[in-house]
Amino acid sequence: MNSYPRSEDAKSSEFPSPERKSLDTLNVPHTIVREASSAETLAVPHTNNTSTPGKDAEWSMTPQVIRNQEREVAAGFKRRELGVTWENLSVEVPAAEASVNENLFSQFNVPQRIRGIGRKPPLKSILTESHGCVKPGEMLLVLGRPGSGCTTLLNLLSNRRLGYHTIKGNVWFGDMTHEEAAQYRSHIVMNTEEELFYPRLTVGQTMDFATRLKVPSHLPEGAKSVNEYTAETKRFLLESMGISHTADTKVGNEFVRGVSGGERKRVSIIECLATRGSVFSWDNSTRGLDASTALEWAKALRAMTNVLGLTTIVTLYQAGNGIYNLFDKVLVLDEGKQIFYGPAAAAKPFMENLGFVYTDGANIGDFLTGVTVPTERKIRPGYESRFPRNADAIMAEYRKSAIYSNMVTAYDYPTTALAHERTSAFKESVAFEKTTHQPKNSPFTTSFWTQVIACTRRQYQILWGEKSTFLIKQILSLVMALIAGSCFYKAPQTSAGLFTKGGAVFFALLYNTIVAMSEVTESFKGRPVLVKHKAFAFYHPAAFCLAQIMADLPVLLFQCTIFSVVIYWMVGLKATAAAFFTFWIILFSTILCITALFRCIGAGFSTFEAASKISGTAIKGIVMYAGYMIPKPKVKNWFLELYYTNPMAYAFQAALSNEFHDQYIPCVGNNLVPHGPGYDDVGSANKACTGVGGSLPGADYVTGDQYLSSLHYKHSQLWRNFGVVWGWWGFFAVLTIICTTFWKAGTGGSASLLIPREKLKQHQNSMDEESQVNEKGQAKAATGATAEVDGSLSRNTSVFTWKNLKYTVKTPSGDRVLLDNIHGWVKPGMLGALMGSSGAGKTTLLDVLAQRKTEGTITGSIMVDGRPLPISFQRMAGYCEQLDVHEPYATVREALEFSALLRQPRTTPKAEKIRYVNTIIDLLELHDLADTLIGTVGNGLSVEQRKRVTIGVELVSKPSILIFLDEPTSGLDGQSAYNTVRFLRKLADVGQAVLVTIHQPSAQLFAQFDTLLLLARGGKTVYFGDIGDNGHTIKQYFGKYGAQCPVEANPAEFMIDVVTGGIESVKDKDWHQVWLESPEHENMITELDRLISESASKPSGVNDDGCEFSMPLWEQTKIVTQRMNVALFRNTNYVNNKFSLHIISALLNGFSFWRVGPSVTALQLKMFTIFNFVFVAPGVINQLQPLFIQRRDIYDAREKKSKMYSWISFVIGLIVSEFPYLCVCAVLYFVCWYYCVRLPHDSNKAGATFFIMLIYEFIYTGIGQFIAAYAPNPTFAALVNPMIISILVLFCGIFVPYTQLNVFWKYWLYNLNPFNYVVAGMLTFDMWDARVTCNENEFAVFDPTNGTCGDYLKDYMSGQGWRVNLTNPDATSNCRVCEYRRGSDFLSTLNINHYFYGWRDAVISVVFAISGYALVFGLMKLRTKASKKAE
Repeated sequence: MNSYPRSEDAKSSEFPSPERKSLDTLNVPHTIVREASSAETLAVPHTNNTSTPGKDAEWSMTPQVIRNQEREVAAGFKRRELGVTWENLSVEVPAAEASVNENLFSQFNVPQRIRGIGRKPPLKSILTESHGCVKPGEMLLVLGRPGSGCTTLLNLLSNRRLGYHTIKGNVWFGDMTHEEAAQYRSHIVMNTEEELFYPRLTVGQTMDFATRLKVPSHLPEGAKSVNEYTAETKRFLLESMGISHTADTKVGNEFVRGVSGGERKRVSIIECLATRGSVFSWDNSTRGLDASTALEWAKALRAMTNVLGLTTIVTLYQAGNGIYNLFDKVLVLDEGKQIFYGPAAAAKPFMENLGFVYTDGANIGDFLTGVTVPTERKIRPGYESRFPRNADAIMAEYRKSAIYSNMVTAYDYPTTALAHERTSAFKESVAFEKTTHQPKNSPFTTSFWTQVIACTRRQYQILWGEKSTFLIKQILSLVMALIAGSCFYKAPQTSAGLFTKGGAVFFALLYNTIVAMSEVTESFKGRPVLVKHKAFAFYHPAAFCLAQIMADLPVLLFQCTIFSVVIYWMVGLKATAAAFFTFWIILFSTILCITALFRCIGAGFSTFEAASKISGTAIKGIVMYAGYMIPKPKVKNWFLELYYTNPMAYAFQAALSNEFHDQYIPCVGNNLVPHGPGYDDVGSANKACTGVGGSLPGADYVTGDQYLSSLHYKHSQLWRNFGVVWGWWGFFAVLTIICTTFWKAGTGGSASLLIPREKLKQHQNSMDEESQVNEKGQAKAATGATAEVDGSLSRNTSVFTWKNLKYTVKTPSGDRVLLDNIHGWVKPGMLGALMGSSGAGKTTLLDVLAQRKTEGTITGSIMVDGRPLPISFQRMAGYCEQLDVHEPYATVREALEFSALLRQPRTTPKAEKIRYVNTIIDLLELHDLADTLIGTVGNGLSVEQRKRVTIGVELVSKPSILIFLDEPTSGLDGQSAYNTVRFLRKLADVGQAVLVTIHQPSAQLFAQFDTLLLLARGGKTVYFGDIGDNGHTIKQYFGKYGAQCPVEANPAEFMIDVVTGGIESVKDKDWHQVWLESPEHENMITELDRLISESASKPSGVNDDGCEFSMPLWEQTKIVTQRMNVALFRNTNYVNNKFSLHIISALLNGFSFWRVGPSVTALQLKMFTIFNFVFVAPGVINQLQPLFIQRRDIYDAREKKSKMYSWISFVIGLIVSEFPYLCVCAVLYFVCWYYCVRLPHDSNKAGATFFIMLIYEFIYTGIGQFIAAYAPNPTFAALVNPMIISILVLFCGIFVPYTQLNVFWKYWLYNLNPFNYVVAGMLTFDMWDARVTCNENEFAVFDPTNGTCGDYLKDYMSGQGWRVNLTNPDATSNCRVCEYRRGSDFLSTLNINHYFYGWRDAVISVVFAISGYALVFGLMKLRTKASKKAE
């Protein structure tokens, strides 16, 4: 390896090579060792520096890494070593000013829009002339505060270039440019900050999938089969991060219970390692890990980098010195400027030489990023006037230094012979591991078929994980089939059954179409995971799409079979096996085809709003142009294409041909003129069919084929139509694959702050997510604001205690104890730390203490001042959740004011509350962000900014008992974490009691705390008591039992190591038992009893007003409704969607039934155009529910638990905020539809119709909201919707006329159906007075038996035929009878017998609207569980 001519070799012998040392330690055969470290890593001006990187990663699994590497070499694999070099790398993105969030009105500001078109958004540089070289076997640490460009640099070094406006400069991977390296994306990998998984898969299944898709085609020596290799790799990866015990636990997410946050992060780490990459970038991958796990991770990276010759680039926010010392090089960014790049050991001395003071024991990483922050840095005496004050000045000093000139010498690496040789070996190795079934330039390892099988297995695992949803879907399908079957039960084999049988066939297709709509929602759920896996080159998106189809087949087959068996035989369709199986296969193909259509719509759009808009419109087109509502001959010329491109039209035609072919259908009842007493014995020449398509003059029956031909259908085309449905299925499936292939990940470049248009003037000093200009300049946290807080914070005098606390939950395997007899207290002025390994129960303890648990059993006592908790406890204690859940459309200031107004006592004047909000904004340095929207992560505030808002929201409520904080520093950089804890220290110093769970405190952070409660797995106490100066007390305690803390170690990290068994000498000790038997434990119990009895004997310090909520209900409702109104006003996507759904539906409806004539067929068309209005509901409900559930989740997660406001206010706010938009929707639909169809223009009729339409908007919104109020998630709601809407549509008297309804339904469901009254009311006002003129083919034509037609039909027309219109009473042959005279005659067949029914129905509709909203209240109340109290 050292035979290449290299300039560094001569120098490298002058220094002890840390790599050689590490490899010697590892006993690696020198044949597979990468070259000695280059000189730049070692030419450190301060060779006597104490923190020389200790590269010997004493990682327990190193021998296994070496063994795996040897096996691969033996199998013929070459080493995959690349290295990354970059020069003059600069990145620009549109500046934050460009990201204005338009509101409902400002989006229509045309002059402003026109001005915006020509103006290019100002660009801002987020990375400026970065440079560096990380060779194989080297580790680079990238440091910088949030927003300084670290993630951007990592994105470019892992070849993720999407989403940035301009990128200048060069990046080489080995000797490849970034274009050449694109096909090796599976070997240039980045682990992002987000954890994206299918939450219902177990950890084992997730990892099995990842490893299976990276199995090399040539297995390493000793691996007998693919399964054995997969299992071995999976086991190694799970053990490497210490999460083998979670293999059968769900991964979970915010809403699905699964592994703990730290464990989920580790799953994301090992999934990334499963890619077998060569260049790894890790973006803040220790977030949420405890210190010992984070160090273990870093050691693992070090060992793998050493042995496998990886190139490792890491950015960390809180890097302890143990982690820092494992790196070869460090790069420091500040506002995108590279102020240092060089050997890790040289960074601290370099900054010290410039005049900055390093505090002993501090994190070197925090010291390096703090040198440009006035409030963080300390200056050495004598340097006050000449130290470099900002990033530019430090960069100028760095450019002059010897370190810079040394580092630059390596930038010719891509052109060296060594780089060429390594890159070609890398390419050979990649080709060798790739299956021969993949083309040469494919990034995938396994064959396409393997990918499809793996993805299909995963689809079934996901289905099994969501088996409740699957079962609900099937049960609903069965129930719906039973209901529909009973509705069309035993349809007669006569003309009376024509319409009902057609209705039954149409409904079978319609219901399954509506069910398939949920595919749009599903499409967006799996998208982030697919995009991540695409970046890892696990599988081609086409494999995922095919897997979805493979998983669909048995599920849809089952769904179709139960549905068709029930409905077919209950309705009494054609009773032959051939006809049944034909119907079954037609229904199955239609379900498959429509599912593929909606999946295709989901795949084709980047936002859910756009997809739901298109799917809502598509379903209307599909339903209207299936041939049922508008028969094929009546389709308008301009919409013929909608009929011929509609797969459901072909399915309906095929199913109807199947049913009516070869049938003999006698005309009966109203369809036979004349009929009834006196006419039973007349010959067929003297009566005829009316209102039946295809009937011939003088015939009292019609054949099925005549009826079909009247609809322009032919039985001979049945199988052609069937083929067309499959053709559409294929087309949609291919289109889905194409669209899915183009899915992209949103990148760091597009993340920006959003300023509401109406707040733009207040927000002049805007700043982008990747900048921090103002953050430093205005850093005044320490001074002015503190005094104000000191004055305005109510000093707390209450003592909070807990004793014998035990928390048990029920699991399938029996009761599980999560907290085991825990004792402790928090006193005023005390800052308590709650620590333990990941999964030890820290968050659980906090939840139990804060009364946040609604499940499980709690025993023991929790007291304030020795008394039970007051009713207002949840309101008077602040609780900062680990997850930052906020209303995305509120600004930071609004979120804080909302909390202050609702949670500070009602006696405090409003002006004072607002003033206090300003104080907290200054204190948390949120003044730059005060008028920006909180948004969502990636499109709004960054993780760190959201964390500060979460803390602010709790602080503005002036908590008077104590403040709980769960992981307030995770995801923050060192400075922000230190500022946060220093701020908590300040609160404690003015008399607050604060209890904090914390994962990776640096020594400085740890020193701020007074007491520590340390937990081991299973929620067992290991220590509770004082920490002492610099951890003296606690070090002494553990030292006494054999765990001596080294002088330079961070006591917090050392303690976690002890508890998790990371210290070899004491790893077998049961520290919980040690604690129980120690004198410290005894003293603690004595002190606890003393505190309880002492505080119980004094008057309580809690000022309990006896109210559950701080503000009266009316005030709560006003504040909450105001917030909801503002949120909807700014949510233009949602509102525009609502409006456009109405406009598109109305225009489609209006132009499809354009200027309907006066004929009998026209009466049917008028009925259907009015009935069509009902179908505006499903699309809007599907769009409304996710928003409702998102807001309910925010309320449940935070606002309900802190007793901010009542659920009643929440529901009122949600309901009332929709009202103005519903009124506009009704106007839009009415205007776009009513006058197109030529309905009555009289104001009394048009006005009444509009009133009913307006009320219908409220009815369906109420229905959508009450389903959402109780639904556990949006998917469940999307499954229940089709059933409820379908039942309401079925029984509103259109599909099956009232007279033919089954007795069981007729007397209750028909009368309890709001859609019945809406449709009947509109029909009454719009059709009652319409005159009917029959078309030529609509007349019943027959001869009288004798005399004139008038004489012959006299008895008939005075009896059962009172509706008919005889046009030629004096004729003696060819009597011409029209079925109706006026619209009211037709309406009487629909059970609408009087004009006043219209007004009656309007009033009943209002009652239904009110009762729908009442149900929202009722179901929300049912869902609201009380918190568990200690028993």
